[in-house]
Amino acid sequence: MAAFIAKQMVGNQLKSVKGALGDKDEESKEDGDGGEDPEIEEARREAEEKRKEKHRKMEEERETMRQSIRDKYGIKKKQEEEELLKQQMDSAGRVGRKKKTPAELAAEANAGEEEDDEDEFAMPKNLDEFKSKVQDIPQKLTQTVGEVSEKCSLQ
Repeated sequence: MAAFIAKQMVGNQLKSVKGALGDKDEESKEDGDGGEDPEIEEARREAEEKRKEKHRKMEEERETMRQSIRDKYGIKKKQEEEELLKQQMDSAGRVGRKKKTPAELAAEANAGEEEDDEDEFAMPKNLDEFKSKVQDIPQKLTQTVGEVSEKCSLQ
């Protein structure tokens, strides 16, 4: 604990001494923030553009090779891959999937409810439907047991 307090008290003074000596690491960090030479920035930007162009050309070559293979073996191209590639290009730098709009979320919820309504064991809206479903259960059970026993044979 005492060492921590001593370091806190003396630490700032040591940093000022290091700065007076001309610590090259700290100077390079300060210069790297935004004070770079415009020529260097331009060279970096050009190199980045060249790299992107190179990768774009490589991808085009790969796609032509893929297409020749598809043509050779009669394989149809999946449209989903194309759409996925477009989405990746549109959301460059984005991590994760696209967020759904409230309309899409509502549509999914409605679709989920419709599936539940079609379910055989969904709760009926009134008591008469409920009674009829309960009375049908033993009949359905005996029917399924009969079907299973017909399929099974004892040896």
